[in-house]
Parts: sequence; structure tokens; C-alpha cells
Amino acid sequence: MKKTIYLLTILSLSITMSCTKDFQNINTNPNAPVAVQPSLLLRQVIYNFGEEMSYEGFVAGDLLAQHRTALDFNLFDRHALKSPQLGGNPWPIFYTNLRDNDIILNQSQTIEAYKVYEGPALILKAYMAAGLTDLFGDVPYFEAFNGINNTVTPSYDDQEAIYLNTNGILDNLDKGIAAINNYNDVIVLEGDILFNGNLQSWIKFANALKIKHLLRISDKIDVSEALQTIFNSGDYIKTNSENAVFNFTNSDPNSFRLAQLRVGDFNNFVLSETMEDILTDLNDPRISTLFKPFSNSTTNDFNGLLNGIDASSTSVTLADYSLAGTAFREDTSTLDANFITAWEVQLALAEAAEKKLITADAQTLYETGVALAFEYWKTELPPNYLTGKAAFNASDKTPLEQIITQKWIANTINGYEGWIEYNRTGFPKLRTISASLNDNLIPVRLPYPAEEGTLNAENYLKAAEKTNNNSINTPVWWHQ
Repeated sequence: MKKTIYLLTILSLSITMSCTKDFQNINTNPNAPVAVQPSLLLRQVIYNFGEEMSYEGFVAGDLLAQHRTALDFNLFDRHALKSPQLGGNPWPIFYTNLRDNDIILNQSQTIEAYKVYEGPALILKAYMAAGLTDLFGDVPYFEAFNGINNTVTPSYDDQEAIYLNTNGILDNLDKGIAAINNYNDVIVLEGDILFNGNLQSWIKFANALKIKHLLRISDKIDVSEALQTIFNSGDYIKTNSENAVFNFTNSDPNSFRLAQLRVGDFNNFVLSETMEDILTDLNDPRISTLFKPFSNSTTNDFNGLLNGIDASSTSVTLADYSLAGTAFREDTSTLDANFITAWEVQLALAEAAEKKLITADAQTLYETGVALAFEYWKTELPPNYLTGKAAFNASDKTPLEQIITQKWIANTINGYEGWIEYNRTGFPKLRTISASLNDNLIPVRLPYPAEEGTLNAENYLKAAEKTNNNSINTPVWWHQ
């Protein structure tokens, strides 16, 4: 079922702090609200985060994952990650939406009429916190949303603590599920553009996230019992109709942002040579969904460009390379803002089974995941696809490489995920880029933004020291 947003409500949040008796009463404009309904804020958080990160995934994440490459304004593609250009600084996206989500959470825990929002708010907090720490490593978290209580320079918390401690990622997922299970009032969840107020779908979402992030830290702690329990319950996202996504439209303000920008910005991004080679080798028809034949082709062929060219010394002709497919500009109603999907969950379980973290048939899970990914991208699965080079037990590949490669392909536009999974597993095999500004190394984390050195200097310097002067080559905790 489509979950289309017809109106994006832009919210202006005003926080009034009192410092003397009656100050707030005297200085509050009765016609300007100082609070916002959680239904409006929930809609805003989901839409803003999904829209912003879909754009980021296209213009920055897909470059790191080598799904596509940039012709110009491409310092990020050359791995000068401290010089974001068209994208590459998701830090404020995370913190703005985590802050606003915490307003919902605080309301749900202090106002009985808003209790229904507690579970979803806890789950969203876990979701966004995981994305943040997986990209940057140690980040401000436990003190980060207490600005109204004068904590404006929060300390950086260890990624391990963000994952495992009380009020961390896994704990908040469990608490979110418990809050929903314990909710017995009749007030409905409004503003929910992911699941239209269906609280049981939020539980499936939370369990899908637990599968994903337990697997992500499985080299650090024993997660097999927890994974097996979720798998046995079956209470997680299994079909594309259950996906945590919302649809873009074909018109402003809810079309995919690349469709709204000038054509020159869109045409800056073309098929990468890495993506072309992988899809061509697999004889994968999704290449026609995700990209267009290049203009100078007389036989509808596709052509990719090696990532990270030096645009100042390398001249390329746009017509020689394949642009993104129609879903990314001409018909964005077929495109989703993707939080987590059934194919990602099935492929994660396939990996868990292959690694003996759960007792299940890895090949069946893999083949189900691939079929769901083709369905998600509205492409027909060829009858012989899973018996050819994409076969689970293909002669020249390991099952793990096959699993992660399929996850990588389907994560196009969610490119940060493809890059994170490469850093975690080494698959698929990415190329050394053309003109690297990082000593031919593929980065393993995003750098803290320069503003942190000014606004939170003392804590930033401690975090920078732990990461070899904020190096993009210092792995995060679960990767060490």
C-alpha cells in the first residue's frame, strides 16, 4: 500500500526558558505556541529524516559505496571527506531529528494523552542513533539532547556504550516494544507516515532493526541467542508490504529532491564502473531500472566511470556515461525513502545463518531476500538468475560475498549502508579510485564536522585524539 505524503508541515519550535518569577507568563506571546502536537512533529521527523538521508544517500553515500560517481564538485568522491560539497555532512540531519524526536519522547512520558507516542519515539531514537554512530563512531549521545537543561557541550560517548548501555540502541528498541505492548488506551497514533498508526508494524520495525544491529556487532559480542529468539518469533518485517518506507511523489514538495534541482546537478552523477561491472557480470536486469543507457550508445548499452576522477585535469563527456534511471528524476513516485525493508532483513538473516548465529537455511533466506529486492525495485527476477552467477553457492564466490553483494546492489540510494557493509565485511570488492586524496585508502568513517571544533571544542578534541586527529581511516568500535 502506498503511504504518500500530501502535505509537509514545516514546524517552528520555540523553547522558552524562565529565569525570574512570572517571566514566562509576562513574556510569552499568547498567539505564538511554545509547544507542538506530537502528531505534527512525528510526521516532520519521519519525513525530514527520510527525505534528507535519501538525498544524502544519492549524492554522497552512493559515491562512498561506488554505486555512482561524480563528474564535478567531486572532492567527496575523491575521499576528501572533510570537504563536503553537494552532500556529505549528515551530522546536522541526525541531531536535528534526534532532538525533535526527543521532544515527542518527553511529551509521551509526561502527558498521559500522548502515551501512544512513547514506543515509536523510542524506536525512532534507536534507529537514528544507530545510523549516526555507525557513520561517525563515538558521538555525543547521552547528554546530547539536554540543551534546555544547560548541557550545550555534551561529551562524546563510546560507540559500545551507545549500542549496549541503558537507554542505548538495543535497550531503546526493547523499551519501545514494551511500551507498545503495555499500551492499552484507545488514543490512536497520528502523524505516522510509515505505518499509518499500526502499532504492531512498529514492533516488526523494531525487531527488524534488532536483527540488523545485533548482526552488525556480532564480531564483538555473542548475539546468537538474541537473534535466534527474534527469528523464532517471526515478528519482524517479512514482506515488502510491511517495509518501513514512505513514497515520494511526482510533484513538489514531496518529490525526490534530485527531481527538484536543476538538471546540471542531477547530471553530475553517473553510473560507477564498479556498479557497472558487478551488475553486468551478474547479467542483472536491475541495471535498466537503476540507470539509463548512455546517450552516445547505439545499442542501449550502459557505461560507468571510475570513481574519483580529478575533474581539473580529466575531461569527460556526459553523453558517454549512464545517468540515474527515471525513478530518480522523471517518475519519483516509484521511489521510496527507505528506513528498512524485508529484503534487507532476509539477507541479514541469511548472513546470520551462514555464520551459524541462528539455526536456519541460509540459502533459502538468501534467495527469498533477492526475490524481495527485485520486487522492491519493480524489476522482474529472471528465472535463471539464482542458478547463474548470483547463485548462493556460485563456484567463484563465497556465500557471504553473494549475500553482501546483493544487499549492496539493493541499497542504491541508501549508499551509506552499502559503504558501512563493505567496511564491515569487505564485500563487494570496491576499486581503488582514480585520483584519491586519501592515499588510495577507502575511508572507514565520516569525520566530525569542523563546527564541532568550535562549538564543543573540549569534547571534540578528546574525540579527535581517539580517532588519530579525526581521521577517516580510524575504524569504529564494531569494526576494530
